Amino acid sequence: MAGYSGARADHLRRLRRIEGQVRGISRMVEEDTYCIDVLTQIAAATRALEAVSLGLLEDHLSHCVLDAAQSSEEEGRVKIREASAAIARLVRS
Repeated sequence: MAGYSGARADHLRRLRRIEGQVRGISRMVEEDTYCIDVLTQIAAATRALEAVSLGLLEDHLSHCVLDAAQSSEEEGRVKIREASAAIARLVRS
């Protein structure tokens, strides 16, 4: 079971909103909208995706990592390494 299962509806709602933002950005480019306005919308969509990422990460830490750590020390270490790698990917992006 995924750690985000309880918040799935919230995550999906946010992702659908982001999907709409990205479609809007495509329309802006098709309509030759001023570059700065397009970049502003891209920044907003990026921040929205980051918020979803942080929510998923929090869910992962609160459920998957915690459950694994309570199960066994080795499983906990594996999940912590996995979470650390995910955090590193988020920071690099």
